[in-house]
Amino acid sequence: MGRVGPDQGYAYRLAGQFDLSLGGVHRQDAVAGCVEIATKRAAMFGRAPMVHDMEVAFTVFGFLDADADDDLVEARRRWFTELDHPHQYRNRRNLVDMVDDEVLRKSPEAINAAYQLDWRRNLSV
Repeated sequence: MGRVGPDQGYAYRLAGQFDLSLGGVHRQDAVAGCVEIATKRAAMFGRAPMVHDMEVAFTVFGFLDADADDDLVEARRRWFTELDHPHQYRNRRNLVDMVDDEVLRKSPEAINAAYQLDWRRNLSV
């Protein structure tokens, strides 16, 4: 299912640079899910994850928005429950599949602009 990118663990270090609006999601679960999205994006470009990959992942799910839509905040609680645990592979896989490749190929600015219009534009839900 795609290409594995190099240095995936670096994405966890990058995640520490962000102040997240969690809305009831545990930070480690939000990071675990978004690292999957970020590493998918990085692998698409054949490189290790960069800060922009984490920014994209956190933006798509509204973790950088202190005023995220209530429907998104509620949905995140379901999508990110216990994603930090290794036995949640299937749920992580489902989360990754929610973000289409065409979205991840866009710039962080374009993804943020789409999020601002309607958060659903970046997700296949």
